[in-house]
Amino acid sequence: MGEDQYRHETDAKTVNGWLALLIVCALLAFGAFFICGGFVHNEPSALASGAGLVAFGLLCTKGFFTLQPNEGAVMIFFGDYAGTARTSGFHWVNPFYVRRRLSLRAHNLTTPILKVNDERGNPIEIGAVVVWRVADSAQATFNVDDYKTFVANQSDIAIRSLAAHYPYDSETETSLRGNIDEVAQKLQQALQEKLAIAGIVIEETRLSHLAYASEIAVAMLKRQQAVAIFQARRYMVENALAIIDEVVQHFDAREGVNISDDKKAELINSLLIVMTSDKETSPVLSISK
Repeated sequence: MGEDQYRHETDAKTVNGWLALLIVCALLAFGAFFICGGFVHNEPSALASGAGLVAFGLLCTKGFFTLQPNEGAVMIFFGDYAGTARTSGFHWVNPFYVRRRLSLRAHNLTTPILKVNDERGNPIEIGAVVVWRVADSAQATFNVDDYKTFVANQSDIAIRSLAAHYPYDSETETSLRGNIDEVAQKLQQALQEKLAIAGIVIEETRLSHLAYASEIAVAMLKRQQAVAIFQARRYMVENALAIIDEVVQHFDAREGVNISDDKKAELINSLLIVMTSDKETSPVLSISK
């Protein structure tokens, strides 16, 4: 087989283990019968035949193996890939095959918390959970040295690269904190491209940890609090001005009520204080008719 054939999985040729066991037991029984007959009748040919049958039967016992559900066995015959057995149960194959077992179940990888810089150069801490499984056992066995270590290393690289392409938080662009689902999708796509060579399929990725690094966490927390307070104040002032506008229009529309510009300014000032102040106020309104 050529090197390119190692890169895609094929089915291994196996025999039902119970049928093979019956045949091997028959070989051993015939071998024992010939050996006993050779001793009784002093026939060297019978002894040799019996010994050969027993030796061949014992050699065949090396070909028995079992597979659990979602488990595979890669077969190697004197350095050549001979296929992969995926069917669970009791099997028999060529006793000269070298078998490498691997799990086909979904694996859950929790990456360590990495300290990286985001797009704006802020140090952040980030970690992720990656759900993956082996889709092509031949690629996982022959294209990389250790596919589990390969998945872990490539996951770290992909997370570092992802963090460098997005800011931690932003109101005007895609950010790690504000667009978690989109960022997780980008991480899954990047990982799938890197791990395709190893026959790995990424089922799901999620950020499990995201925070500013400890050296700037306090400062960034104060910044976030300041932004939140500013937005809250802005919302209160905008709504207060809308109410004041309605009040002024109400008095202007009423006949017999005359409010000078100075009084309007006092009214607006008092209403702003009442509606935006954190403390209770006692405004005094003086309106001349």
